[in-house]
Amino acid sequence: MKCYSPPIRAVLRRLVEPEQYASHAHRSKLAEYGMRCSMSRKANCWDNAPTESFFNSLKNERVHGTRYATRDEAIADLFDYIEVFYNRSRRHSTLGYHSPIQFLQDWIATQHARKIAA
Repeated sequence: MKCYSPPIRAVLRRLVEPEQYASHAHRSKLAEYGMRCSMSRKANCWDNAPTESFFNSLKNERVHGTRYATRDEAIADLFDYIEVFYNRSRRHSTLGYHSPIQFLQDWIATQHARKIAA
């Protein structure tokens, strides 16, 4: 019995330990297979931190231990978490303990005040 798998158009390989994969030989081998290596600049470990932080919050605050009866139920619950709670109500330490919406509104007000003062 032969299994069918559709052709892969592109693959992006995200590295955890990038220094050992930065060699020309490794990058050449990836290119040979049509793969592209994803690495940040040297000493820049923060490129993925905001995304990892968000998914950690999502998993721990909402999804962990939850059983959804249907895919639509999961989509609705995740929408509620992100759009209603996470963006409007949840306070973020990186934003001075404001919600993203409040932070944005404060930023817009500050920009408007600077424009008027100028």
